Amino acid sequence: MRTAAQDSQGRKYALTSDEDDADFWGFAQEADGLFTPLPEDEGTRRVHLAGCFPQGGLLKSVDLVGTRGAMAGNAWFEMLGADGATMGSYFVGGVTVVDVQPSAYGAGLVDLTVTLSCENALPGAGGIWDLVRTGRMTRTGMWHELDSEGKRAWLSVALWSHQYRRQGKPDVAAGRMFTLNGRHIVDEDSFYCAMGEAVNGPGGYFGWNLDALDDCLTGRWGAAPPFTLRWESSDGARAWLTERVPTRDGEASLFDLIAEIFERRGVCVVLR
Repeated sequence: MRTAAQDSQGRKYALTSDEDDADFWGFAQEADGLFTPLPEDEGTRRVHLAGCFPQGGLLKSVDLVGTRGAMAGNAWFEMLGADGATMGSYFVGGVTVVDVQPSAYGAGLVDLTVTLSCENALPGAGGIWDLVRTGRMTRTGMWHELDSEGKRAWLSVALWSHQYRRQGKPDVAAGRMFTLNGRHIVDEDSFYCAMGEAVNGPGGYFGWNLDALDDCLTGRWGAAPPFTLRWESSDGARAWLTERVPTRDGEASLFDLIAEIFERRGVCVVLR
């Protein structure tokens, strides 16, 4: 996780060159379009950086709009918390300045329009980052009403913000019991939303696919075995997690594979 400069003045975003950590590109107050893929190419974004103070390689590109020099290159697009620290970041490629205008946010600031490529900034994630930034991700079940795309976005923010939100806290002591609420588990992503919440609280992360779940169970993600998982409403979850997944010996249901991972890693699962 990268740390933005300390004089962020409450701005929400920062950019730093991927090639040189010392090449800081500046802050922006808003970044409309970052989470909106273009219809013709889902990996490409047209982003309006409002209230921007460009520096370094980005400033050089501002002066060369309309030429090949307008491409600043690859960068880390950082999500800043209210404290100015980096909550998480996305790798963005081919950042190119296509327009520059004076900004209403203040003297010396500009509004930049840039094009860039980004595969991981999922649609719907912007509002979830706002919950983290403003400290409003405080209740369990805030993901319950999200559609499939929204739940995937929820998990992505949970993953990228995990280190920021835990602030270096160690795993909880071995032997603890966690309660997994299965009432709202209706597909694979909702299982991971519920599992992250069970271990790490509202908006918590504890895997977003089978390999990631297995990795989380090796430690450093909030809890490491041995521990007990009390799985409430497990029958309902079992009825939904029926997708057949290829295995070394053939195939198995998603529910059975999850149970197998828990057993192999030393988690005692109590089905309720």
